[in-house]
Amino acid sequence: MANGGPVEHGYPHLQTVRAAVTALYRRLSYETIRTFDTSVAPADVAFSDVDDLHLGAHRVAREIVRHYRLPDARLVVCFREMTHAANIELTSGPEYFVELNDRFRTHRRDIGAALAHEVMHVYLHRLGLSFPGTRDNEILTDTAATYLGAGWLLLDAFREDGASSQKLGYLTPEEFGYVLAKRSLLFGEDPAVWFTSPQAYEAYGKGLALARRDEQQPPLTAAGWAGRRRYARDRRHAQDFPGTAPSRADAPYAFTPDSHGPLRVSFACPTCHQRIRIPVRGRVRARCGLCRTVLECDT
Repeated sequence: MANGGPVEHGYPHLQTVRAAVTALYRRLSYETIRTFDTSVAPADVAFSDVDDLHLGAHRVAREIVRHYRLPDARLVVCFREMTHAANIELTSGPEYFVELNDRFRTHRRDIGAALAHEVMHVYLHRLGLSFPGTRDNEILTDTAATYLGAGWLLLDAFREDGASSQKLGYLTPEEFGYVLAKRSLLFGEDPAVWFTSPQAYEAYGKGLALARRDEQQPPLTAAGWAGRRRYARDRRHAQDFPGTAPSRADAPYAFTPDSHGPLRVSFACPTCHQRIRIPVRGRVRARCGLCRTVLECDT
């Protein structure tokens, strides 16, 4: 995560942001995303100046890990002088080392924002979801953190006046506002009541206006002829296999056709609700890539 320097405004990464939201739905499923209907509460990540620095940082880290449903992930947080705001070492786990910039020793209320981004790196790493290139991958991380309920902290860390400015994350303030607005329109949640930064409130308002304009656009306008044909084909394909779209995260097995292999069975992990797809081949033993729960079932 980068900080310092002039703050970029507008929507220069909007195409990548929209692709990131689409990638989340494809990887997690609609049912799993619906389980993130409640954002991180401000009280859970509050950090007072009288709190012990390291104990408080680890408490906030545990709260964000809990929100992302990473039950066996443990974060070790330390502080050092560095150029970036934060850095995390991605390993096989369950222990991950996070380094925070020394400036957070005196800017403690922004520690939750930095950790929201870094813990999302762990979440996406376990999912096996990434974009090519560092820039696009960081945009994916910011978008996922925001859409899944912790990224409002990143927008609230944005402050700007005539003498100085501060912003965490790789999205512009308006892009953070746009993703937050998309989430708000989905869950009926108003994050504006949590902002302590007036600039964050203004950026959210601009993002909300763009998100509402999106809803007024007819579907598939940007898909082109080939995209519309593919959509029509997929709709016909889904009608032939009505079990491909279960209505709840706890729905029974759904059998889905695979053009590149055998029929697969899809079901929700009982711990984190992520959809798991495995080939139909009798009794199988599978491990959830996100929460590491081991599952055994007959297919």
